[in-house]
Amino acid sequence: MAGTDEDAVATGDDDALYVLTAVLLTPAKFPSVLGDDYPEACAALDLVPLAEGYGLVLGQDGQGARWTVVVDDVSLVAVAIASWDCGMEHELSPDERTVVAALPGWPLEVAVSAPGVPAPHDPAAELTERPPLSPPDTTVWGPAQRRLGADEIALQWAMWREQIDDSEFAPSEEADGGPGDAEPAQDPQGEDEEKAKEEKGVNRAGIRRVLAEARSYVDTPPPLGRVRSSFATGDARTLRADGPGWSLVARTDDIAFVLLDEEPGEVMPVGRGPELPGLLEALDKMAVRPS
Repeated sequence: MAGTDEDAVATGDDDALYVLTAVLLTPAKFPSVLGDDYPEACAALDLVPLAEGYGLVLGQDGQGARWTVVVDDVSLVAVAIASWDCGMEHELSPDERTVVAALPGWPLEVAVSAPGVPAPHDPAAELTERPPLSPPDTTVWGPAQRRLGADEIALQWAMWREQIDDSEFAPSEEADGGPGDAEPAQDPQGEDEEKAKEEKGVNRAGIRRVLAEARSYVDTPPPLGRVRSSFATGDARTLRADGPGWSLVARTDDIAFVLLDEEPGEVMPVGRGPELPGLLEALDKMAVRPS
């Protein structure tokens, strides 16, 4: 995240934009809070899902109003993001000819603000032709928070993986893909035991549904960006797949994790078993990759 007083692009009212941050919106990398796939994320911003994608530049104008400037110079934005991630200063000033749209508001949370201007606020209604963008509500569990949870697992894979004991994957579970729900540390009694069995059955059914839908992607390609592959350690890849009500994060040489809309806050591990390796390999072959 970076911006300087010199970082300026035109907004809808021709006022300079003080750049705060930027993100990519491409088939291989897009803000997952906006949708399960690239076309859905574009639709959230009223954009045509171009194959090359876009760069989203978020900032404030001289009055402090929030603006999201959409540019088609993806490389320029990618270089700036890479520089900022390395802790380097980099001026991001897209040419006005690359500006596709200037949208009021921000579609994502931005924790910083431009110095010397009023606090961030939505532009005046008379300056815009559409309602201001705003981040999805992630205070309650739903699709946006489920996808953010999957993002976190992909980012902190080692931390999540070390919490899983492979002995938790029983042989009978491995036979159908390996839903790895560990038994409770202490055996519950009576109603608690029945509730635990019921919850575990629901989780297993949900995992089976996710694996079946993910397999269907191999035969019938889903919308662009629903399956993405990125670098991991060694020769492995990190796989991310999403669908209606579910997200899956996996390493091609390891296990997977599943999150469901109907299971708030639950992160369900899926053991390798005999089926998962082949599924992950097939998904990786068809996945969108960063260029």
